[in-house]
Amino acid sequence: MAVWYTDGALIMGAVAYDPKVVAIWDGFRDYFERRGLEFDYVLYSNYERQVAAHVLGYVDVAWNSPLAWLETERLARLMGREARALCMRDTDRDLTSVIVTRADAPPRRLEDLRGTRVGVGARDSPQATLIPLGLLAEAGLRPDQDVEVVPFDVMPGKHGDHVGGERDAVQALLRGEVEAACLIDSNLLAFAQEGTLRPGSTTVLARTPPYDHCNFTVLDGVKPELVERFRELLLGMSYADPAVRPLLDLEGLKAWQPGRTSGYRQLQAAIAAFGTVDAFVEQLGARCV
Repeated sequence: MAVWYTDGALIMGAVAYDPKVVAIWDGFRDYFERRGLEFDYVLYSNYERQVAAHVLGYVDVAWNSPLAWLETERLARLMGREARALCMRDTDRDLTSVIVTRADAPPRRLEDLRGTRVGVGARDSPQATLIPLGLLAEAGLRPDQDVEVVPFDVMPGKHGDHVGGERDAVQALLRGEVEAACLIDSNLLAFAQEGTLRPGSTTVLARTPPYDHCNFTVLDGVKPELVERFRELLLGMSYADPAVRPLLDLEGLKAWQPGRTSGYRQLQAAIAAFGTVDAFVEQLGARCV
């Protein structure tokens, strides 16, 4: 009989935003263990629960959204520790979000949205809410003052990993319930391919500067030998390997890349302006310090 619990395993936290998550991490666990790394994972229903588990030491590494990364980084500083972005997907780098209007509508500049309704995704979505609203604020359009923000709050706590909120915002735009919608650029294409958007039905009014998305986050001093082996195995995965390709396809990448943090500046500015994570960090920080 196999023994599935050992103190020598590297434990990862991940958020269950879709049923395929189980297949993804079961496959990764098999891949790692065939190469001598004891590995297991714990699934959480939301990122705040995962961040709390991570900083309190219940998991060793976390597969974090960009917002969860910034929450963890801030909490680590309060604890006198250091958070590190270990690895990220090639598809996590240099993304953009767009603000779109109906092609037959009059607005042609961001300023033209003053006094209108703007549809966004989940309230905690970096790509479909926080970063685009930061772009509007930089243009002098204060959310809920100069524009009415209409959130489509699908699966709060999952930081927009579920695209339903973005789809709902776009559908509201087409019905005339909002004058603009915010979404990640890749979903603009995906919604056209699935038939949600008819060709030529929308116009891109503005595009954000590039930003980065998810990363594997670790805290200093946690099982360093296992963490480095984990990183080495990730970076060594090849899309040319037929045994590996299905796992990478499920997780939406062709190759793992070293983690970087320069791509989180827009989101950092947005949450500072809107106070997005202040209450959560203050409450959890009181337990950690």
